[in-house]
Amino acid sequence: MDLRYLKKIRIVLSIIFFLSILLLFFDLSFSIQSSFSDYPLYLQFIPAFLKIFSVGIIGGLGFFIVILLTLLFGRVYCSTICPLGILQDFILFVRKKVKKINFYFSDALIRTRYIFLIIPIVFFLFGIALGFNLLDPYSNFGRIINNIFRPILIFINNIAALILEYFNAYLINPIAFQGVEYFSLTFSLIVLLLIIWLSAKYGRLFCNSVCPVGTFLGLISKFSFFKIEIDESSCIFCSECETVCKSSCIDSESQVVDFSRCVGCFNCVDICASGGITYKSRYKLNESGKLNFSKRDFFKNIGIFALGSNLILKAQKKIEVYKPNKTPVIRETPVSPPGSISVDNFNDHCTACHLCVASCPTQVLQPSFLEYGILEIMQPRMDYKSGFCNFECNICTEVCPSGAIQSTQLESKKRIQLGKAIFVKDNCVVYTQKTDCGACAEHCPTKAVKMVFDETVKLKAPKVDDKICVGCGACEFACPTFPYKAIYVEGNPNHLLADKPDKSKLEEQIDLKEDFPF
Repeated sequence: MDLRYLKKIRIVLSIIFFLSILLLFFDLSFSIQSSFSDYPLYLQFIPAFLKIFSVGIIGGLGFFIVILLTLLFGRVYCSTICPLGILQDFILFVRKKVKKINFYFSDALIRTRYIFLIIPIVFFLFGIALGFNLLDPYSNFGRIINNIFRPILIFINNIAALILEYFNAYLINPIAFQGVEYFSLTFSLIVLLLIIWLSAKYGRLFCNSVCPVGTFLGLISKFSFFKIEIDESSCIFCSECETVCKSSCIDSESQVVDFSRCVGCFNCVDICASGGITYKSRYKLNESGKLNFSKRDFFKNIGIFALGSNLILKAQKKIEVYKPNKTPVIRETPVSPPGSISVDNFNDHCTACHLCVASCPTQVLQPSFLEYGILEIMQPRMDYKSGFCNFECNICTEVCPSGAIQSTQLESKKRIQLGKAIFVKDNCVVYTQKTDCGACAEHCPTKAVKMVFDETVKLKAPKVDDKICVGCGACEFACPTFPYKAIYVEGNPNHLLADKPDKSKLEEQIDLKEDFPF
């Protein structure tokens, strides 16, 4: 095969991987993530590595596949599979369209590279995932897309929906947006600006000086079966290969290639007119591959966002609260997502890529600040001020690439007790205003919250049965009191199994006139 086809093949594959991952974060119908996320995310290196410890070797097989690819072809992961690497290529492509840029061989920043590799590994050995969270290229890409570009897409979507609605066309559904966490947004902006600056000026310097994945795969690539080398008998010393090497790893004068820094972009192969650049192999390999796609229903999750959130928002608006309450609500344990097993398990394996945040139809999953602690900053948590966990949804359990949130069938997810609802009597309008309410009981999917007549106020007040409470937060989200909620979910450090609710109670017709004034 003509070696110049290698670059074309690499570009096609990188576009497929990049657009596939971008689609997961940009899907506003919430219908693609759970059925499609396995394919583009299976080979993301650090999430696959952490998945080995959370679900086993089979679940993290993508980690070993990437190592095998590196042993065969070098760091093709960095140029073809890693979305942050492909983003750097795109930035460099735009930069070259503005003004041509030439690269030259530079010394490897060995000390810097190994510091950024050793620090997250040492942290991990002490059970701290912070190093991986901050430096994992896939997770940084996910945060950039979710915190910066996805809100822009939602804004454009809602403007388009508004314009079409003016002409009585309802082709686009508006998306309710709950905002972003400011620290996570700021961190993502800093990383994006750093990536833009380094890429536009130095090519793949980020991959070869900061990224621990690039450094680790660089060590493995020293033993690759296929390597880019300079053929002394054919080289005419034109230095063209050196000027297009965005890793600055080709020394055309001494005819040496630092293959540990080569990201496998094949720019040098493509530009070499003399055949002086070769891609030599120790063995001849016959390759064959087959791509199998899942038969899961592609559209099974369409409409989840509209299933309940609008009703709860209406309930909040219809209860007039005119007395601010005074009893602070302090959550001792943050609530981790369903399928995470426990807060500790989630913190140990989550890389804060924010795909679950982008995939959550009700937007209850939001980046944390210090709720888990400073070492777990930006990892997603259940934020019941922003939304609630839909009883009929398990998308987040299907999309996590690291196994921090494990795949869970919907029926099993419905009994996972993330936490328990706590009623704060002093904050409830039934007691502070002597006003009928019941928003919490109306929206509880398991009827763990029910209204019981209280002789002291001659009104019905909430009562919680924590045995069947799943900690979904619908009660907390629906509660209209301010500044503190009258009912909130206290997280379970280890997720428990809730009792099955009484089906007859779930099927009872609600007497809105008797129980609820709205």
